[in-house]
Amino acid sequence: MLLGIDMRSGMKLAALLGALLSAGMVAQTGGPKIGEAVRTDKGASAAAVQDAGSGTDYVIGADDTLHISVWKEPDLTETLPVRPDGKISMPLLNDIQAAGLTPLQLKDAITEKLKKFIADPRVTVVVTGMNSRRVFVTGEVVHSGPMPLLPGMTMLQALSQAGFTQFANLKAIYLLRTENGKQVKLSFNYKDVVKGNHPEQNIPLKPGDTLVVP
Repeated sequence: MLLGIDMRSGMKLAALLGALLSAGMVAQTGGPKIGEAVRTDKGASAAAVQDAGSGTDYVIGADDTLHISVWKEPDLTETLPVRPDGKISMPLLNDIQAAGLTPLQLKDAITEKLKKFIADPRVTVVVTGMNSRRVFVTGEVVHSGPMPLLPGMTMLQALSQAGFTQFANLKAIYLLRTENGKQVKLSFNYKDVVKGNHPEQNIPLKPGDTLVVP
């Protein structure tokens, strides 16, 4: 019986590691390599996370949350928010630019700086909160407010997640987007789009977009 339990546990562990490897968002250096990326997002399903691709694609932004660990250095292991100025603060290193970098690039930057203090530093960077990638939904919806922006999310997908109240005007929905410092208004007729008409209105969303359901 003990052997059977161990075998089942081993199979579950192997399946879990395989899922993490395909998911996307951990950057590591040195030591036993589990993979370059594991992506975690409380608002994202496992399938959506897997569709995100490799960890080299995601760019860290302000308000994201990062878990940074250094092997055998517990004082340097902590979870940090990315400040509005795009930087994080670490012991020994003070401020480090994080926004605009991928987890792999940030891992390399931290590793290089730590070499002045530690021999062969082994760093892991995990994106635990993708708060910089959000859209906002307001108006006659069931779930208003910020929503995690999943990879490739369209207007129709976001609206289906938000849900409508009985008073929603589904023909007069619009998107507010800032482009080149100016706000742009894009119309969206939900009833037409779900019937297969005007598919060009079902555009992919961008961080900071606001969907309004009158």
